[in-house]
Amino acid sequence: MAKHFTAADIVGVNPIVAMPFTASGEIDEVSFVRLLEHIGNTGAQGTTLFGIASEFPKLEDNERNRLAQLLVSTLAGSSLYRAMSVTDHSTEVAVKRARYYASLGADALMLLPPFFLQPSPQAIQEHIFAVLEAVDIPVMVQYAPGETGLAITPEQLAAVAVRYPHAVFKIECNPPVDYTREFLAKAPQASVLNGYAGLYMLQMLEAGGKGVMPGCSFSEVYVRIYQQWQRGEQQQAEALHQALLPYIQRWMAHCEYIIQVEKTILMQRGLIATDYCRKPGWHLTPEDHQLIDNFIRELL
Repeated sequence: MAKHFTAADIVGVNPIVAMPFTASGEIDEVSFVRLLEHIGNTGAQGTTLFGIASEFPKLEDNERNRLAQLLVSTLAGSSLYRAMSVTDHSTEVAVKRARYYASLGADALMLLPPFFLQPSPQAIQEHIFAVLEAVDIPVMVQYAPGETGLAITPEQLAAVAVRYPHAVFKIECNPPVDYTREFLAKAPQASVLNGYAGLYMLQMLEAGGKGVMPGCSFSEVYVRIYQQWQRGEQQQAEALHQALLPYIQRWMAHCEYIIQVEKTILMQRGLIATDYCRKPGWHLTPEDHQLIDNFIRELL
């Protein structure tokens, strides 16, 4: 029988699935399945589809539904929790999509609050509550003030944690560490994950965070850091994170930049057939390609 995941189970390394395309920009299902199987063998605890690194704004609805079905079926026998992101800007549509993903067999959801045309703070709060009330599986609520333009105080977020025990919090303010400490002081039972390519991974774990949501092209590096941290091998974890940091700091200068880099790494590792990103995208320079070669040699 399939495991029923709770908010407390949404921990560890949870890579965002990249979106493989053919050279002409169509969905590459063969590469997608191969990539999912690879993620399942990395030692990661979960994986999430339709994050920013999945190029979600560039997908058609029928593609999204097909990919959601493939995620659930491909990882059916895996120990990973399988999450899908609800990114709709309409509350009614977000509720329908959340229920649909839950009915397919998603173990958890991620929720990007609506920000197009700057809805009011109350409207955003109602949107979050509506999705949380629509399903009983864990929902990772993204606090992303850079995207939404909405500042939520730690007190307000703590109220959500108390009201909805199945809420998990992906805190994406930059930097996130002090905010997370303040939030967890008011809601110590809450689970917090962080994205941003793991730039703050160890600081967030030390602050009480439960995991990291990076891209998926070098998930094994994050898994090694997480396992070292869990074993109390702080120096080793710190040394590996320091080796990773110069690369991800550069690549995180722009979302499209790191999306393209991760695709190119996946292609060079033989995990996907092409590194095509749907347009508009990012053009890598010869220097970027040299850096990617160095990265693969040094860390993978």
